[in-house]
Amino acid sequence: MLTLYLLQSVLPLVLIAWLGFAPPRNVAGFWIQALAIGVALVAISCVGIMSFPPWWMLYIFGALLVVAVASGVVRRRGMTRWPSRLAGWLCLAGFAIIGVYAANITRVALAAGAIPKGSIVDLATPLAPGTYLVANGGAASEINAHAELLDQTVPAHRRYWATGHGVDLIALNRWGLRADGLLPADPQRYVIFGKNVIAPCAGQVIVALDGLPDMQVPQVDRAYLAGNHVILRCADADILLGHFRKGSVRVHIGQRLATGDAIAQVGNSGNTSEPHLRINAQLPGTLTAPFAGAPIPIRIERQYLLRNNRFAVPTGPSQP
Repeated sequence: MLTLYLLQSVLPLVLIAWLGFAPPRNVAGFWIQALAIGVALVAISCVGIMSFPPWWMLYIFGALLVVAVASGVVRRRGMTRWPSRLAGWLCLAGFAIIGVYAANITRVALAAGAIPKGSIVDLATPLAPGTYLVANGGAASEINAHAELLDQTVPAHRRYWATGHGVDLIALNRWGLRADGLLPADPQRYVIFGKNVIAPCAGQVIVALDGLPDMQVPQVDRAYLAGNHVILRCADADILLGHFRKGSVRVHIGQRLATGDAIAQVGNSGNTSEPHLRINAQLPGTLTAPFAGAPIPIRIERQYLLRNNRFAVPTGPSQP
């Protein structure tokens, strides 16, 4: 995650500075480089996880790109139409490849925004009031790390098939930041840590696990992937909510919950890179493979959530 955050922060600035201070000396190279950077910014907005830098930095990057392009247009006198040296052609080709690659990634990400065919589960918000960002969501691995588990040709994926349409949610503060620092080790420094989790549907608790420790970031517990978690059976679907704070689970097996009832608090237990809430729907699994049931896409407050979607919960939950 640290590498991703640094790439999202530094790489756009380097590319924009290159265009602004050392642009190609030919028209074709200049415009191809500018276009490639613009498409790359769009790709980052789709497939990057815009929790650091915060989402609003993309607008600043875009504004800086416009300034760099405008500066190049003003200084275009003396530019040749095409590169005159091999180095110029190589640079042009390199940015053309970057642009095509970024455009394809963007295409895949946008296509993954379509709701998968078949059944879908509508849920109310699972979180108390606040502002939230979707870290993983959608139907392709480019925007949802869990989607690779949908490929059942890989034997290792079969026990965790149910999480293939999983959604990961983090919280943002008023500045759009999700933590006090870049990647603090203490989970309590993350905005979402300790946030109240509430029932997103009416149903019966069939699993309630507590007592696992909250991990220091970026340590993970691979023995208990969902960490402290609850599975709520709502009609024909099982709803998993996971990575709870140790000692915060307030429900027990067999208990019936109404939409909006308190369940637990967000923590950092299980296989989690940093504190967040995992939620997914599935058909029932088995006693030996509880996460092997068929995955079902979900909508929260009638919205099919994709990576980098932001939403606010200003009041209590509503009925799905």
